[in-house]
Amino acid sequence: NVSRWPVCVTVTTRLRVIKMAAELYPAKKLPPVTASAVQQYQQQNISNNNTIQGCNWQGLYPTIRERNAVMFNNELMADVHFVVGPPGGTQRVPGHKYVLAVGSSVFHAMFYGELAEGEDEIRIPDVEPPSFLAMLKYIYCDEIDLCADTVLATLYAAKKYIVPHLARACVTFLETSLSARNACVLLSQSCLFEEPDLTQRCWEVIDAQAELALRSEGFCDIDSQTLESILRRETLNAKETVVLEAALNWAEAECHRQELQPTMENKRLVLGKAVYLIRIPAMSLDDFANGVAQSGVLTLNETNDIFLWFTAARKPELPFVCNPRKGLTPQKCHRFQSCAYRSNQWRYRGRCDSIQFAVDKRVFIAGFGLYGSSCGSAEYQAKIELKRQGVTLGLAVIKYFSDGSSSTFPVFFEYPVQVEPDTFYTASVVLDGNELSYFGQEGMTEVQCGKVTFQFQCSSDSTNGTGVQGGQIPELIFYA
Repeated sequence: NVSRWPVCVTVTTRLRVIKMAAELYPAKKLPPVTASAVQQYQQQNISNNNTIQGCNWQGLYPTIRERNAVMFNNELMADVHFVVGPPGGTQRVPGHKYVLAVGSSVFHAMFYGELAEGEDEIRIPDVEPPSFLAMLKYIYCDEIDLCADTVLATLYAAKKYIVPHLARACVTFLETSLSARNACVLLSQSCLFEEPDLTQRCWEVIDAQAELALRSEGFCDIDSQTLESILRRETLNAKETVVLEAALNWAEAECHRQELQPTMENKRLVLGKAVYLIRIPAMSLDDFANGVAQSGVLTLNETNDIFLWFTAARKPELPFVCNPRKGLTPQKCHRFQSCAYRSNQWRYRGRCDSIQFAVDKRVFIAGFGLYGSSCGSAEYQAKIELKRQGVTLGLAVIKYFSDGSSSTFPVFFEYPVQVEPDTFYTASVVLDGNELSYFGQEGMTEVQCGKVTFQFQCSSDSTNGTGVQGGQIPELIFYA
């Protein structure tokens, strides 16, 4: 009886895991389990399984790894079969007890442990066939074959059957694909699968790119426990109005899951005590009066009490968290050792100042620090851009005021941009304003900022003279 063997989560939760896998990559949907899908996995075998000819096939393969690989998904000498997948989507998969037991302690217990029953056919309704075959391919062939559509389901299978190296490979795959779009879904799953490193990576993305993460489609599919942990987060880098909007979007989706009409009363009902984690008293009075107070999410008494909180000298006690979130403190990477100005430099006539950089750890670029006028106070318009291999990742047009000092002046993207390690990115700015400004000199090719190392190199996009040794863009503002 398969139910006697250890599993990491219930079948119901497994179905939710598979559903959430699609949210990681909304452009691709989890394909249906078809004969062609299974055939695709079979074709990836080192040999054409089930087509062995002759009695001396063993002599064709010089290593035990290759001979084992021949047995992958092969009826030859199979002494157990698995009926894998939910009803209506099952696939019968042959197996070899010895090979499976060597690769998994769960299979060892099933076939050779004290409770072994010797069944020839085992039903596994809570694992998808492609993911089960991916796990068997690793056990038989020592090959890890992961794809975006099935990696979560494969992680589930690897956890269930205690195949730790495959599980780690799945987690690494997920970490490399981590973004604001899927961070909330992966946070939920990383907690379910007890993967603390992946959980930490998810929090880093959610904190730095909070507004993007909260507005992602996947946010509405997280469970209530994950919702509360996000709403409770002190370092969430988001406006509280965005947090409220995200919570109400989640509540609407939860109403549909519970087959309730998505009225404001029902949204409040499904949110429960989580609503008090939204820091409504930390909003501005204008945001509260013109938004929350008229939305219907609060009771009349709550609305009155919060108005008193904003206006009265003697403030009432509130069930809400009242202090603003701390958010994240931005860090600055300064790449010049000094700055200067000359009577004929630094001029701007629609030309581009640009520099390339790389980091050794994932960071989130919030904006740049720029030099300003060397001839007294002036206003500049800056078009800032961040690109990777010619693809624009962040773009903003911003005005900033320069007071005539040699200080740097920050300009920000609308949302922080995720930057991966060991890849060069291009930071560019086109300035329009006072023609003369300060410029940096004695530039460094490598700068250590806390635990992050930045490397700089010249950019071919730079047409105004900025390079490693001198010019504009003296600072990169980032979260890490």
